[in-house]
Amino acid sequence: MNNSNTELKNILGNDPDELVGVVSELGEKKFRAKQLFRWLSKGVCDFDEMSNLSKTFREKLKEHYCIDIPRVIYDQQSRTDGTRKCLFEFRDGSRVESVFMKYSYGNSICISSQVGCRMGCTFCASTRKGLDRSLTAGEMLAQVLAMRNLTGEDINHVVMMGIGEPFDNYENMAGFLKLIHHPDGYNLSYRNITVSTCGVIPGIRKFMGDFPQVNLAISLHAPNEAIRRQSMPVTRKYGYDELMEVCREYAKVTGRRITFEYALIDGFNDSRENALELVDRLKGWQTHVNLIPLNKVEGTGYDTPNRESVQRFRRILEENHVAVTVRRTLGADIDAACGQLRLR
Repeated sequence: MNNSNTELKNILGNDPDELVGVVSELGEKKFRAKQLFRWLSKGVCDFDEMSNLSKTFREKLKEHYCIDIPRVIYDQQSRTDGTRKCLFEFRDGSRVESVFMKYSYGNSICISSQVGCRMGCTFCASTRKGLDRSLTAGEMLAQVLAMRNLTGEDINHVVMMGIGEPFDNYENMAGFLKLIHHPDGYNLSYRNITVSTCGVIPGIRKFMGDFPQVNLAISLHAPNEAIRRQSMPVTRKYGYDELMEVCREYAKVTGRRITFEYALIDGFNDSRENALELVDRLKGWQTHVNLIPLNKVEGTGYDTPNRESVQRFRRILEENHVAVTVRRTLGADIDAACGQLRLR
């Protein structure tokens, strides 16, 4: 008789080299590891669907392992633009959010890296209940596979901007990037992946050496130290000037452009003076600013800016030759702000 699901080891998250050890322990030949990895990377949830593996091998796998692709607890679908936000639950009861988005260049998913967050950004719903635990590499991959299974559509861009701070979970994040990029598996180009950080500087330094082809986004949200300290506690450990310095170093070392995420908050960081100060910080080097009108979270005291202030901010950056876009509003009719669905 099979073990209970909680006693089985999660096989998802093992790379082909690690799976060689798995198949060898079960008395199978090493080439089976690559076959198994390919099935897992397709999002197959049942060993019995792995048709090129023998029945004996499949029974051995079921005796010792499970495939922990999370179940859907709640599925919100936008009636206007195809955005889909899911609350997923893993077998230990941990819940995270993932968002599926349709763009002209293809489908994208925003995934979570932790269950909760300890960064404490005051405008964000993700951090309201603190950090429960970090996700494994396999659990990050599982969000992509679960969403692809659910939508029936290919996902060709991954953004790590969901619940959690990726650089607070660096080793598992790195393992996920290698898994989803592996040519024998999902085979996603590093250039189609973006990792966002609120400014964990040791992580940025390591990242620029480990993954120079993966896109980096900085959750900046302020033009200066004083404003950033009010809303982002990480600034007390890693100051604004130090963050700007390491970002310049990143651009020089990798030759890649950094995206600065800037959530525009009514009356807090959206003034003309704020825009001009941001220009002074960024002009003359390779950056891109993604302006994000705040998706209001109840209880934070922050509000969404009006359309005129958003366009004024954008115009000031453009006139001063700072590359800028205003994030397309997706899922406006659902709980699209990070952490809202889990919090509710």
